[in-house]
Order: sequence, then structure tokens, then C-alpha cells
Amino acid sequence: MTEATERLPAARSGYARLVGFISAAHFVSHYYILLLPPLFPFVRADYGVSYTELGLALAAFNVVSAALQTPAGFLVDRLGARVLLVAGLLIGGLAFLIVGMTHSFWLMVAMFALAGVGNTVYHPADYALLSHHVPAKRIGQAFSVHTFAGMLGSAVAPGSLLLMQSLWGWHGAFIGAGALGFAVAALLLTMGDETRTPDTPAPVRGAGTAGWRLLLSPPILLNLGFFLLLALMSGGMYNYSVVALGALDGTPLATANGALSAHLFLSALGVLIGGVVATRTARHSLVATLGLAAIAILIALIAYVDLGSWPLIAVMALAGFCFGVIMPSRDMIVRDATPPGSFGKVFGFVTTGFNLGGIVAPLAFGAIMDHGNPRLVFLGVAACSLVAILTVATLPRRAE
Repeated sequence: MTEATERLPAARSGYARLVGFISAAHFVSHYYILLLPPLFPFVRADYGVSYTELGLALAAFNVVSAALQTPAGFLVDRLGARVLLVAGLLIGGLAFLIVGMTHSFWLMVAMFALAGVGNTVYHPADYALLSHHVPAKRIGQAFSVHTFAGMLGSAVAPGSLLLMQSLWGWHGAFIGAGALGFAVAALLLTMGDETRTPDTPAPVRGAGTAGWRLLLSPPILLNLGFFLLLALMSGGMYNYSVVALGALDGTPLATANGALSAHLFLSALGVLIGGVVATRTARHSLVATLGLAAIAILIALIAYVDLGSWPLIAVMALAGFCFGVIMPSRDMIVRDATPPGSFGKVFGFVTTGFNLGGIVAPLAFGAIMDHGNPRLVFLGVAACSLVAILTVATLPRRAE
């Protein structure tokens, strides 16, 4: 390991600022993921297209992200995380500025594909920067703040986009969102040496082949499966729990939405608590196992028992809290399985599970609802939670 690899920011304020700036980029990435859905009615009316056609833009974004995120991870390890993170912010910002300044549905679809290119850099670059520059005793908390910032971006997006739409129309909302990416890119450029990744060794013959052998090793493939299962769980709960509760128990819409809101809010709180837990224990697989087991029990309870309004909200909130608590341990599990110098490619590869889950979950859980089996939505989430336990319980500590 080179001296540059071992170098950390000298003062706590240095890496604290870095965590803040990297978390701001993660905020933008989640904000962009939810950019279109709040504006669906306005874009659909303007272009005269169906919701299925609008879904093409989201599909283009996710397919490109899934295909290119692992190559982006290789580039992070080779070229450095800082430059690629800034480039990703600028690409995403530019794509949405173009959508806001033009009037073409198919150009919008193409720009969402381009934004998917920008989206590929966030996870490999963010985790590489945090892993290289934050002291080991603080890395769990850094991961939790990073994850919390992404959740905050998701939470802020709908209200702020609708506010901009009311002021300037949906085109203006896209322009405002694009400007956000440029603003955070400018912030990262002011960070100087604190966001420089360690010097990258010169390429050696066979390095690419060795990199793929690492990614296809059992520890990394198990982590990929872990991320995929978590994405399926969240996709089922976030997208279909409201309609499934209505079909299963006749839960009023207001109550079901309140339960989902409680689930999301406690997830965000749980991430912060999970950061403290991840800092105080090295048994991250045990934390994840206990959290996943609790989620499976709570979601199965919802599937089989008509709880009534307040107990339902409480159970959904507790399941969300458990989901949030395991997130920092999830990231530490990946970090512990990753050899030094490979954080970009490994995090880029395993977080592709998010994109794969984002493609599969709507189709799988949508088919369940279309066939009139709302109970299976919750049982499917519980089953994914139990299978996820197998991925972390059988995980070797580090790939070689």
C-alpha cells in the first residue's frame, strides 16, 4: 500500500467536510431518481402520452445505470473518484437542463438515458472517497450520514418539484433540478485535496481480468445478491404496500399512506442509529441478520393480521426503523469484503443490485397485484428478507 493510499485528512473537520460534500452528491442522485414521477400529470398532459410511454424514460435511466455502473467503478479505481463524481453531476444536470429547455418527448427519453450515465458514478465514487479518507473508527457513521442524505433527497424531491412547477411550469422544475447538479459539482471542486483519491498505480497486464475475477468471487456475488434483495424489499413496500393494504384489509387510503410515510420516516431515523451501531461493533453481519429477521416477522404479521389503523402504522414504522438500522452495516459488510484499492469497482458492481431490483420489483409485485393476491406482496417482501439473511450469514470476510 502506498503512502498516498494511507493518507487521511489531518483533522476531523477535514473529513467531516468531505462527508458533507459527498453526502450532498448522494442527495442529488436520489433527487434525480424521483424527478419525473411527481411531474407525471403535467408532462403527460403536455406531450399527450400514456403513463406506459412515460415509463420508457425511467426504464432508459435504469437500464443504462445497470449496464454501466460496474464499468464506472473500474474507471473510479483507475482515474480517481473526484473527477468522475463531478462529471456525473454535470452530466445529470446537463441532461435535465436540456429537457427543461426543449419540447420533445423522445428527446426527453434520450436525456433520461444520458442522466443514467451520470447516475453510474455516484455509488462507486462516493464509497471510494469515504473508504479512502474517513478513519476506520468513523466510517460507519460516515456511511450512515451518506445514506441518510440520499433518503433526504428522495423526501425533498416531490414537494420541491411541485413548488417549482407551480411557479415556472414543469419545464422550469427540470431546469431547477439541473441547476442543482451544477451547484453541487461546483461545491466539490472547492474541496481541493480532501477529495483526491489515492494515487492510482499504473495499469498492469491482466489487471482487468483480475478485477472481474474479484467481482465474480463468492463474497462479492453474495453482496450483489444482498443489494438486489434489499431493492426488491423496498420496491415492494414503497410501490405496492398502499394498494395491497386496501385490497387485503380494506385499509383506508389515508391510513395506508400514513403507514407508508411512517415506514419511510423511521427508515431515515434508523439509518442514523445504525451508523452509531456500526461504529461500536464489528459484527455487522449479526446486525443485518437480526434486522432482517425482525423485518420478516413484522411484514408477515401485516400479511396475516388485520391490525387496525394505529397498530398498522406502528408495525410499519418499526419495520422501517429496522430497515434503516441495517443500512450502514450493509455498507460495512461490502467494505470488509473488499480488498484495498478496489472500492470503486466493487461498490459499483454490488450497487447494480439496486438498478436490477428497480427493474424487477415493479414487474414482479405488479403481476402479483394484477392476479389479485395482495397478501403475496407482503409475503414476498418477508421472503426476500429471509433469503437476504442467507447472503450475509454465509459471507466470508474478504475477497482476495
